[in-house]
Amino acid sequence: MITSEIIPRPLARLPWRLIFMVAAIAGFGLLVLYSAAGGSMHPWAIKQAIIFLFFLAVAIGMSSVSEATIKSITFPLYGATLVMLVGVEALGLVSKGAQRWLELGFIRLQPSEFMKPAIVLTLARFYELVPAAEIKKWRAIWPALLLLGIPAFLILIQPDLGTCIMVVLCGVTVMFLAGLPLYIFLGPLAAVSVAAPIVYGMMHGYQRKRIDVFLNPESDPLGAGYHIAQSKIAIGSGGIWGKGFLQGSQSHLDYLPEGHTDFVFATMAEEWGLVGGVLLILAFAMVIRWGMKVSANSKTRFGQLAAAGLSATIFFYVSINLMMVMGLAPVVGVPLPLVSFGGSAVMTVMLCLGLLMALERQQRSVSTLG
Repeated sequence: MITSEIIPRPLARLPWRLIFMVAAIAGFGLLVLYSAAGGSMHPWAIKQAIIFLFFLAVAIGMSSVSEATIKSITFPLYGATLVMLVGVEALGLVSKGAQRWLELGFIRLQPSEFMKPAIVLTLARFYELVPAAEIKKWRAIWPALLLLGIPAFLILIQPDLGTCIMVVLCGVTVMFLAGLPLYIFLGPLAAVSVAAPIVYGMMHGYQRKRIDVFLNPESDPLGAGYHIAQSKIAIGSGGIWGKGFLQGSQSHLDYLPEGHTDFVFATMAEEWGLVGGVLLILAFAMVIRWGMKVSANSKTRFGQLAAAGLSATIFFYVSINLMMVMGLAPVVGVPLPLVSFGGSAVMTVMLCLGLLMALERQQRSVSTLG
C-alpha cells in the first residue's frame, strides 16, 4: 500500500507490490511472445497486452467490492455458470473436436473458466454456513460433492480434461481446508486407482494417447510424443543462461509446436535458460504467497477458505503447466497464466486476483476500524 497526500486514497490503498509483480510477469510474457513470433509485433503480443490491461483494470475495480457483496453473489454466480455449462452442451460452438464455447456474437465465451473461481467461492460460502460441529457429518459432505461433481461432469464431456482437473482440484482444496475427514479424499483416490483400467477405457482416444505418451514418451516421438520431446530439447538446450533473446531455434524454426500457448515455458527456457525459468517461478511463488497471506490474515471462515482456494487456483495453473512441459504429467492443455497466449487463463487469474485484493482490502478496513 502506498501512502501519499498526492495520490488519491483509493489508489494509495491498492496492493501495488502485487500489481507490479503481476505486471512484471505479464510484461515478461509479452517479451516471450514477441520472440516466439520471430521478433515482430505479431497479433499474439498485441492482443495479449490488450487483454491483460483490460482485466487488470477489472481486477482493480473488483478490489473495492466488499466481502459481504461477494458472499451475496456467490450462489447466483455458481447457478449462472452452471446454466451456461448446460447451454454449451445444447448450443455450444464446436471447434477442434470440442464443444466448449458459447458464441454470443461479439464475444466467444468459455463458461468452464468462470467455474474455477465460482466453485471456490461456492464451497467456501457453503462451509461457512455449516456449523463446526457438523463439518465431519455426511450432511456437510454430500452437498459439496454434488456442487463439485455436476460442473466437473459437464466440463469433462465437452471434452475438456484439463479444465475438469483444475475445477476438481480447486474444489477439493477448499473441502480439505474446511476440515473434512481424510477418508473423503483417500476413498475416491483408491477407487479410481482400482478402477483405472475402466476409467482409461472410458476416455477419448486423444486422452488415452496422452497418457500412453506420458508413460512412454519414446513410443511415438514423431507423433503424439513430439510435443514433449521437442519441449525437453528446448528446455535442455537453454542451459544455465539461455541462448539469448530472439535466439531460440526450437520455436523460431517451428520444431516446438504450440510454443506460444501451452509450451511457452519451453520457448522461454530456451532463450532465458535456467536463470530465467527460476526467476519466473519465484515471481509466481511470490504472488501465490501473497494470496495465502490474505487467507491467513482473514478474520472470517469464508475469507480464509476463499483466499486459499483462489491462491490454489493460480498454483495449479502454474504447477500443472510446468509439469506438463517437462514431461512430469500428461499433456492436458493447461496454459501458463499471464505468459501463454490466450485470454481465458488471463481472465481467470485476474478475476482471482481481483477477489483476493477485495478480501485483502476488507481486512485492512477492519483493522483500521479496530
